[in-house]
Amino acid sequence: MRKRALGVAALTSLALAATACGGSQPGTPSAAPSGSATSASAPAADKGSGKLVIWADPNRVKALKPFADQFGTENGVAVEVKEISKDNQQTFLTASQQGSGPDIMVGAHDWIGNLVQNGAIDPVNLTDAQKAAFPEIAMKAVTFDGQVMAAPYAVENIALIRNTKLAPDAPATLEDLVKQGKALKAAGKVKEVLCLPVAQKGDAFHVYPLFAAGGGSLFGTTASGDPDPKKVLLGSPDSVKAFGKLKELGEKGDGALKTSITNENYIASFAGGKCAFLISGPWAMGDVKKGGISYDITPVPSFKDGKPATPFVGVQSFFVASKGKNKTLAQEFVANYVTNKDVAKALYAADPRPPALTEALQEVGATDPDAGKFMDAGKNGLPMPAIPEMQAVWEPFGIAEAAVVKGGDPAKAAAAAQKAIDTSLKN
Repeated sequence: MRKRALGVAALTSLALAATACGGSQPGTPSAAPSGSATSASAPAADKGSGKLVIWADPNRVKALKPFADQFGTENGVAVEVKEISKDNQQTFLTASQQGSGPDIMVGAHDWIGNLVQNGAIDPVNLTDAQKAAFPEIAMKAVTFDGQVMAAPYAVENIALIRNTKLAPDAPATLEDLVKQGKALKAAGKVKEVLCLPVAQKGDAFHVYPLFAAGGGSLFGTTASGDPDPKKVLLGSPDSVKAFGKLKELGEKGDGALKTSITNENYIASFAGGKCAFLISGPWAMGDVKKGGISYDITPVPSFKDGKPATPFVGVQSFFVASKGKNKTLAQEFVANYVTNKDVAKALYAADPRPPALTEALQEVGATDPDAGKFMDAGKNGLPMPAIPEMQAVWEPFGIAEAAVVKGGDPAKAAAAAQKAIDTSLKN
């Protein structure tokens, strides 16, 4: 049933004509199917029949439409792409349980544990050759209990984005970064030492590389190396020390971390030349380029003698719904269509985040070196824990971060976070 994919030039033209879906911030895209972008082929009667339904967030609906059209034409089916714009994961789960869900769902890999726990997705039938075509971290992210539960589509992680006019050389350590930032601020060349969002409730996603560099951990590991939800380590001595490092960087310390820097202003501040260092991801690059900033992208540095500053790595993925009505078609689309190099490159043209497919990334990198630099910055990162228990971590971690950034006691903040998580997991 596998058909020849469109040539990359044709696909790219289709994708760009459909949209230039720019970068939104990472996070769980969300809602119930509100309107839809329908992509229905008009196959000849002897080509077969059927209907394939795909749900995706707004940033990907328009990008997917040309591929849905082409797949429908090649396989003699109607393909419908519906936009989900709020509470995507829960909307999919609810619809799955009611028998009204799609055949394919597009979403973040860290949904996997919850989707598997609720019987909502099937393993994806990738060959060994297909698995080898992706970087190890992408396959690790979509593998759960030894089974591949999704096809990777794009990889995203944060890195250090540097204004090369203000800071020509990449800092070797976080101490070096702070020293440079403070010197530039003292000279009146910038307003902030570092642009990293904290806000009033913290931002666990963005601060995690610094927390890890300080020796902090979220979970212990199982024998297979996966996060162990029975071993929450946010209140451990090493994590207390890491929160202490964040306090030193905070408002009563170096002033590199501040609650006044938020997701609403941190990218704009860098693009406007108000700081020389930005910790963010591919979604920031549109504004950075518009700002005319001369920049480079490198891994987030660690503390001197610290542990690796490992960022969270998110993998946008295609899932095959276990209760879909056309599971054979869904497997074909997910396993053999969106894993095609030409399709991967054209999807990147429509929504420029580093392709998960290595061959596509290499070709994209020839004209857009940023993609490869972000991938390099995340190659040793931590795949966002896909266990359902991770949902209990985000808010307490963020609250603890904000507390120490304001000057609070690291041990108390860590203990409060640990208690909140333990209580949540018991309920």
